[in-house]
Amino acid sequence: RPRRPLLRLALTNLHRPGAQTDRLVVALGLGFSLFVALVTINSSLGSEMRDAAPAKAPRFFAVDLQPEDVPAFRAAVDRVIPHARIELAPSFRGAIVAINGRRVDRMNPPPDSWLLKSDRTMTWSAALPPRNRVIAGYWWPPAYSGPPLISIGQDAADTLGLKTGDSLTLSVLGVDVPARIAAIRAIDWSALGMNFAIIFSPGYIEEAPHGLLATIYGPGGRDGALAASVARVLPSVTMIRTGDIISQLSELIGRIADAIRAAAAVTVAAGTAVLIGAVAASGRARRYDAVILKLLGASRRQVLGAQAIEYLLLALLLALVALAIGAAAGWFVTARVFALPFPPDWVAVAATLAGAGAVTLSIGVLGSLSALTAKAADVMLPL
Repeated sequence: RPRRPLLRLALTNLHRPGAQTDRLVVALGLGFSLFVALVTINSSLGSEMRDAAPAKAPRFFAVDLQPEDVPAFRAAVDRVIPHARIELAPSFRGAIVAINGRRVDRMNPPPDSWLLKSDRTMTWSAALPPRNRVIAGYWWPPAYSGPPLISIGQDAADTLGLKTGDSLTLSVLGVDVPARIAAIRAIDWSALGMNFAIIFSPGYIEEAPHGLLATIYGPGGRDGALAASVARVLPSVTMIRTGDIISQLSELIGRIADAIRAAAAVTVAAGTAVLIGAVAASGRARRYDAVILKLLGASRRQVLGAQAIEYLLLALLLALVALAIGAAAGWFVTARVFALPFPPDWVAVAATLAGAGAVTLSIGVLGSLSALTAKAADVMLPL
């Protein structure tokens, strides 16, 4: 119980009989929470797409590169960006056709995994690739030449319920290749570098016809010249600029944000209507309170101040609810769904909550102005 009478009166009004605080918190809190979640997700993903991803990502992906063309490819890149870092990996297409000896097309129900929906690009490697970390099992020795082993990404393993020691049969150019899972990897997809869900051990699989994938790392500003240099020497090689991919992802995220913003606006509009209705419904009680307070010696400024404090407390309550729910939702989407860092723009979050609080306070105070002009005869005589 605060010692100041106006603050004590405002606090009491939030939980007195007939108060609609709970309904207002639900109605407005949901909409404000959506706005906070949108701001945290948008700012976190925007920061990743604008700053972190371009700094870590390669300038180009090169597709359809043949092994015999590697010297010419390196020379074409070096003419534009001397000493550029180039990552190369063999690539071929394959599909999982059996899991632990059971044919995938005969499983009922069939496993629901993106890894089984079509052919996938695979590779082999003697060493653990960059941006990968073994979390279960072991990586094969560099000179391994025994029966085929594979390493699978953690997400795919979790979805399919696989563990080290399980076997997969992969169809590579029509040939079924049985292989045992030796390692499960955690993959950093956020760097937009070259990663593979399935990696074979070297040896038997090297006999399969294959091409090469390449990534080029270097400073920006020479993308056009670099693409032209490679095209002159190797017109069959497709150069994919990472900046275009990031732009498309940013555009997609923007569209999703617009959809969430529209849904949040509808929710806030509904909550505002509930707030206006609550103010109107409590009009008679507020006029009665105002008359009693003025009869006891309160000034109009004090009466209005008590009502303003009440709606300010309501706005603070809504802000706390929206911050807790919205920030938690934003963290879950950013960190768990997208597996990205969560550095939201807290200034934008504070501005959003301040705007929401201003709307709540304005509607409440404006709706209560009529109570200041109420006369004792108008309010007391009907009683």
